[in-house]
Amino acid sequence: MAYGFSVFWLPMSKLLTNTDPLVCAKLGFFAALTSTSCNWTVPQVTHIFETFIAMLGISAFIWGGWLEHAGPRKAGFIAALSWGGGLVLGGIGVMVHQLWLVYLGAGFLGGIGQGLGYISPVSSLIKWFPDRRGMATGFAIMGYGGGAMIGAPLAVALMKHFSAPGVQGVASTLMVMGVIYFLAMSAGAIGFRVPPNGWHPTGWTPPAGSHASEMITHRHVHVEQSWKTPQFWLIWGVLFLNVTAGIAVISMASPMLQDVFGSKLVGVTEAAAALTAAQKAAVVAAAAGLVGLISLFNSLGRIFWASLSDMLGRKNTYYTFFVLGIIVYSLLPTWGHLGLASMFVVSICIILSMYGGGFSTVPAYLADIFGTQMVGAIHGKLLTAWSAAGVVGPFVIAAIRQAQLDAGVAKNLVYDRTLYLMAFLLLCGLICNALVKPVKASHFMTDEELAREHSLQHDDRIFASAETAARGAFGITGILAWLAVGVPFLVGLYIAIAKAAALF
Repeated sequence: MAYGFSVFWLPMSKLLTNTDPLVCAKLGFFAALTSTSCNWTVPQVTHIFETFIAMLGISAFIWGGWLEHAGPRKAGFIAALSWGGGLVLGGIGVMVHQLWLVYLGAGFLGGIGQGLGYISPVSSLIKWFPDRRGMATGFAIMGYGGGAMIGAPLAVALMKHFSAPGVQGVASTLMVMGVIYFLAMSAGAIGFRVPPNGWHPTGWTPPAGSHASEMITHRHVHVEQSWKTPQFWLIWGVLFLNVTAGIAVISMASPMLQDVFGSKLVGVTEAAAALTAAQKAAVVAAAAGLVGLISLFNSLGRIFWASLSDMLGRKNTYYTFFVLGIIVYSLLPTWGHLGLASMFVVSICIILSMYGGGFSTVPAYLADIFGTQMVGAIHGKLLTAWSAAGVVGPFVIAAIRQAQLDAGVAKNLVYDRTLYLMAFLLLCGLICNALVKPVKASHFMTDEELAREHSLQHDDRIFASAETAARGAFGITGILAWLAVGVPFLVGLYIAIAKAAALF
């Protein structure tokens, strides 16, 4: 839902009627936290997004090690309580018009739920699929990218249902969605299992001695030792730079398309030509279609690139991201100058697929370099790169855009420097990736230290066969589980494609 939370911004800025515009215009940020007589501004409510993305990384950093010992079920259930309860508390904050309570609920508490909910399935799946780590993490993290395709339309529908004259329906929507998320996430958490220590799929043995396995260790680094290695900080830089470039485009994709192409999106080539109301609506619909495509490629790119990394190797996959990204970012201004909107959209989709792919490939990269024993905790520490990128990326592109506008640069040219800057950041990421080497033997846990970590885990591991190690035979439980995930995802996929049709 994180990527779809923007559907709340405008309704949350129109909660009150009969406000005094002159008084409210002078209201500062801190006064707005407790004011019950003035509407919130869009910039004020967007801090909710910044808060829960920051808390996602912070909570994953703090409690990643605890997760490895407590087990994914407990962590997943606490994530359900935090995210679901955070939305309910945020809804109460909207109801009583207390912005600080919305920050506390949806932002702070919800961010903790996102952090724990993000790393707990990744940690489990990497251990279940030692032969297909990329595919496994791709499926898990595809859920995070694809959630907006389900959550955003649901939020819009609920707000419409609960709205009335003078009532936006935001409070009821947040509370209902909080209950829905709690139930859905709890069901997922209850189903978590971890494999017995040393378990492998039937018929599979770890590759040894080949060139392809040089970057894959079969030993384990402790989480407290991992961040003291250069490999951790190089991969941190890889993720930070990849995400900074991608999230900058996500944050401005819709206005960028409208600024760069404007009337050309509806076939009007004269820049000074006045658009009819219908044509203006078509331009807005095309921009919304791009947002739908972004959701689609952000989600599907996660499973595509992560699965491909099982064949290419994680390091080569990131080489692909950076080299292809540099080329595509450098071409975007050219597509704008030539008026090639279709090529611009295709390029944005490629960028967003690699943005999602970067998220889903990095847990497998960490497992290859540091081992699987504490990969969830190490992944949690690495997600601080996402928190940092979530602030830097949107700030940089918005600041440069405004500076260009203030300098009198034409609207269709204001993104050129930003896009070239993003290409340069990807070049820096390429260098970081090239410097990643296997971890020195001195950083790995000894057999005694590994045995102690095993003894601290609290999860059943009594089944050793591939067929029964998780929950028994696939059966009706497996079918229902796939339907519970697959049907909503396909509905969201249909909605995203329907929105994207406006582009064509």
